Amino acid sequence: MTTKIHAIVDALGNPVALSLTPGQAADISQAVPLLDQVEPEAFLADKGYDSDALVATLAERGITPVIPSKANRKKPRKIDFA
Repeated sequence: MTTKIHAIVDALGNPVALSLTPGQAADISQAVPLLDQVEPEAFLADKGYDSDALVATLAERGITPVIPSKANRKKPRKIDFA
């Protein structure tokens, strides 16, 4: 049995929200619960967080998503890294 530590960190890498799950849990399953604990301006994540539902949640809260599109996405989103 394994365990995953999920974290949201600030711009300096300091943890601001944490959760623990079983190792087989999908990373994206903890995105919204962790985001509920903070008020970020942007959400930087890897392709594993490329989900229409998560991006819609971020948009509703006025959080800029900086998430690369998965290779199988039919219409990749434009990402502004500036």
